[in-house]
Parts: sequence; C-alpha cells; structure tokens
Amino acid sequence: MKFRLLQVRVDDGNALTGAFACLRGMRARRRRTLFVTTSTPIIDTLTDTQETADTGFAGLGLAEPLLRALAAANYTTPTPIQAQSIPSLLNGRDMLGMAQTGTGKTAAFALPILQRLSEQQEHLGPKMVRALILAPTRELAVQISDSFKTYGRHLRLRQAVILGGVSQGPQVRNLSRGVDILVATPGRLMDLLNQRHLRLDKVSHLVLDEADRMLDMGFIRDVRKIVSAVPARRQSLLFSATMPNEVAKLAAELLHNPERVEVSPQRITVERIEQSVHHVNAADKRMLLENMLADPAMKRVIVFTRTKHRANRVAEQLDKAGISSDAIHGNKSQNARQKALDAFRKGRARVLVATDIAARGIDVSGVTHVINYELPNEPESYIHRIGRTARAGAEGVAISFCDSTERSYLRDIERLTKQRLTVIGDAPANDNPRGDRPAQRQGHRPARGPRPEHKSGAPKNGQKKFGQKKRSFKDVESGSKADGQKTGNGGQRPFKGQRRNSNGQGGDSTGGQGRHRAA
Repeated sequence: MKFRLLQVRVDDGNALTGAFACLRGMRARRRRTLFVTTSTPIIDTLTDTQETADTGFAGLGLAEPLLRALAAANYTTPTPIQAQSIPSLLNGRDMLGMAQTGTGKTAAFALPILQRLSEQQEHLGPKMVRALILAPTRELAVQISDSFKTYGRHLRLRQAVILGGVSQGPQVRNLSRGVDILVATPGRLMDLLNQRHLRLDKVSHLVLDEADRMLDMGFIRDVRKIVSAVPARRQSLLFSATMPNEVAKLAAELLHNPERVEVSPQRITVERIEQSVHHVNAADKRMLLENMLADPAMKRVIVFTRTKHRANRVAEQLDKAGISSDAIHGNKSQNARQKALDAFRKGRARVLVATDIAARGIDVSGVTHVINYELPNEPESYIHRIGRTARAGAEGVAISFCDSTERSYLRDIERLTKQRLTVIGDAPANDNPRGDRPAQRQGHRPARGPRPEHKSGAPKNGQKKFGQKKRSFKDVESGSKADGQKTGNGGQRPFKGQRRNSNGQGGDSTGGQGRHRAA
C-alpha cells in the first residue's frame, strides 16, 4: 500500500490534511474532496483524475535516484505512453506497445526495468544477463544504451551494448563478467550466443523494440531462437509501430496477458509537423535541393533517399556545391556511421543524407527540416522519416520531392496520414487526388469510328483469307539428273518459271528465268 497526503478545501480558508491509500499501478485515482461549512454537514464527493495529475514523474511511483536523473536531464512531464506504461510495468505486467520513435517509449520501458533491477539485487555470474533489449539497427541500439546510462546514472547496474560492424573482442570482455542490462542487435547476439560468450538462462526482462522493423530486415527467425533461450518466467515487452501478421503472431507467443498501449503516429505527425510536397522531375531534384539549402533557416537537415547509391551521390554533389554533408547507410561500417552521426550532432555537418536505416532510432535534437529526396515505397516509413524532426514537443518541417513515378507512393502516404500534403509550386496536370479513373456512366459505351470496308471474300492487303492454309514447298523438287537421281532445292520455293509436272519432277517451262532447253 502507498499513502499520499491530500489537501482538502474548506469554505473559511482553513486547510485540513487527510490521508488516503491508493494502489500503485492504477491508471486513474479517485480523489476525495471534502467541502466543510459551519452550518451544514460534511459533503463527500468523488472526482476522477488521471495519474498524470500528480506532480510529473513522481506520481508514477519511480524511485528517488531515477527522479534525480530525470531532473538532471530536464525531463519534467511524462509523455502519454510513459504515463500509461510505467505504473503497469512497475507491477510486472507484460506489455504490447504500438508507438513510433519520438514518443518517449524508450524511457517508458527503461525506467521500470532500472527500478526493478535495482530492487532485485542479484549476484552476477560470468556471462550472465538479467535484462535483454533487442533493437533492429546499430543506431537504435546505441541510442537505447545511452538512455539507460542517462536514467541509471545513480544506480549501480552494469550494462553493455553489442552490435555488428565492429570487433567483437571488447564486447566479449564486457560480457565475461556478466551484465545487468544488455542492449543488442539480433545478428551479433546470435553470433556470440553460438560461440557461448554469454548466457540467457537468467534473463528476467526481455524487450523487443521496433519489432516490425526486425521483420522487414529478416531478423524474425533469429528473434525466435533468442526467445527460446530465455526462461519462460520473465517480463516481456514488445513495441512496434505497425502490426503485420507475423509480428502479431510473435506477440501472441511472447506475451502473457499483456497491457496494450497505443499511441497513434498519424495524429502526432499532423499536430506538430508542417508537411509539403514539390512535384518535380527526377533530373531537377538536385538543383531544387541546393536552392532550398541556400536558406539559412535550414540549420540541421536530414535528407532521405531510397537507395545507398543515391545517398552517396547526393552527399557528394552537396559537398561539391559547398554544403557540408555526410552520408549514412547500411554499407558503411559502424565506425563510419557513428562518425557521421557525431559530425551531424555536433554541427560539423549541416546535412545528413540517409537511407531508411536512419529513419528509426536516430535521436538528434534540433533537426529543423526533413527532406524526402525520394518518397518511400512504404507509407509507414514516411511517418518514421519525418519523425526525426519535431521531437520532444518541438515543431518541425517536412518537405517531399515527388516525380511522376512516385505519385502512387504519395497517395498511399496521404491515405495513411489522412491529410493532403500542401503542394508548393505547380501541381501536375494529371494530378488526381483520389487516384481514381474517370467516372463512366453504366451502360454507356464510347462510340467507335467506322471500320474500313473491304470487298466481300477479298482479303486485306498483306493478309490471307481466313481458313486458307499456308502452302508448303518442302517436297517440291526443282530438277533432275541424267542418271535419274533427284536433285532438289532443299524444300525451298521452286525457281521462277519452273512447274511441277505430272510425275512430280520439275519440268520445262517457257518464259521467265531458269528456262531449260531440250537437248
């Protein structure tokens, strides 16, 4: 039981103090207010209030070391997903979260895990892991690890992050002593697990972040193998921006009676991000981008492309134009990607050109603009792209370039967000917002022009009459030898002027070429 002090109002200006018990983890509290007068009896009324009505994170039941860390990081008000998730997770519930990056979901699961691990102090054996967090990309894994360090700075918990693209030696050494918290990408985790560099038989908390992205990247099979190595008695959390059938099936296998929390990404993007689109030819996109970046208001810009090759090309062209930029994509090593992110974060690179690998998991503050140099072929990726701006309650701008081959992508995006993007400049002449074919009245067939007339039974020029068989000259012989042996032309058409006689051999004819004279 948890007791709180509550001030009650009285009509003469005095204040009384009462205490009531409330169960931690409930979404709503019933607040008891007493109105006291000198001439009337006490009237007891009940009013419903939300958990977030309490003073920020302190009202969610978090421990004092975590509150100190949050205050140092200037976190004062919990986001909706944090207010809904933290009390239930502190009570040990499993959770299915539908939320994109930028909604505060990392803190929503990191804070309860840190508190529960600190309350349940256990001896760490060699290669032992207590809490396992899986992330689809290296960037997201690094971001999650940094968040755990920020929130748990006053707790004596050991943590590590393992990912591909770098040497596994330092990672193996960190795991050899055992860790309380391990953040990992599935590929490298499976490698170290097969080499027996870590144990998962003591994991008490399991988190799958961006599960739909893991599905897209082909990690679902690895995830299933990892889950099979974790004890069945554990607290499990799964977060996903979308819920395809394979992810829903995985959630049903992984979670037990989960609390479901959903934050609509469409509503978030519409509220805080100014979105527009330029209809432009593909060949003119580079010049349009350079002209836009001449605006000093574009201080920190992320440019998204669909392919790695295009990302390199755009970054090189911007460098030649005198605009500091760097590219990040899957073909670059982890050190190169981290170097590019650091340069962008510290302002040494004004523009970061990225593929969709950076659409989730990169938390860089102060991104003023997101430019979709190429529209994504999946509308959900658009949501994650533009979510790199307008983070932590700020506002942002998202600009898209759309050529003639990308208009179907644009329609899918507008259908998902339930909002038409503002068109800057001229719209294409054949722009149809609904993407429908022109309406046609039922039963009405457009008139056709008159057919060309031909004489009855006469074939058209260059055509044969219907039913007429093609003549074969395979067995036609075109001459004879003196000894009676046949000499043919290989089944070719007889020479002009030759005709077949009654015995099937070529005979004499008059006139024309190939004429034979009697001996």
